[in-house]
Amino acid sequence: MLNFQQKEIFLKKYFDVLKKCSLFNGIEEKDLTIMLNCLGAKIDNFDKKYTIFAEGKPARYIGILLSGTAQIIQIDYFGNRSILSTVEAGNSFAEAFACNDNSILPISVIANEPCEVMFIDSRHILHTCTNCCGFHQQLIYNLMKELAIKNIAFHQKIDVTSKRTTREKLLTYLNHQSKKANSNRFTIPFDRQSLADYLEVDRSGLSVEIGKLKKEGVLDSHKNYFELL
Repeated sequence: MLNFQQKEIFLKKYFDVLKKCSLFNGIEEKDLTIMLNCLGAKIDNFDKKYTIFAEGKPARYIGILLSGTAQIIQIDYFGNRSILSTVEAGNSFAEAFACNDNSILPISVIANEPCEVMFIDSRHILHTCTNCCGFHQQLIYNLMKELAIKNIAFHQKIDVTSKRTTREKLLTYLNHQSKKANSNRFTIPFDRQSLADYLEVDRSGLSVEIGKLKKEGVLDSHKNYFELL
């Protein structure tokens, strides 16, 4: 068991990535260790393809990715995989489910590569501690803001997958990414198979459609780089 001073030294190596996490906006670095200690934050390591959170399990913890990348996925009755989003270092995940009492996870979170993840029990955020820490209200505000942002992203996902054809789904998704990057040139966080899983289409059909759009002069692409022409 680490004492407070040892925990502070241990956590300092994660400060740069934690400062990128929107949950900690407005919280000064000098308060970060105190806050994480108060919240009972824990850190664990996961190998590539390891299931960090499993669908059907109780939702209790909020995850914060400290290193590596992960994917939030759903698998239907027939075994088809749908990617909901990609998680990068500094991103949090599973907040909405963890904050709903007695919620069961409808998603899985899978490590794309070796990952380090910080876990915070959502009950420690939603219920003010006996220490009446000054940062607690800021943390709850940040959590509500993050949930709102992810709700918008969820509706964008619906906007994409509700389109009828692979072509429409792809162009709608790329249009969202172009607006997000504020440029007609951008990279996406998916390889071809992952993009197909996100769009909920067949990979070979997606590749054919990308080839057609290139020939028509609509776009150019190389791996995960795209340019809308």
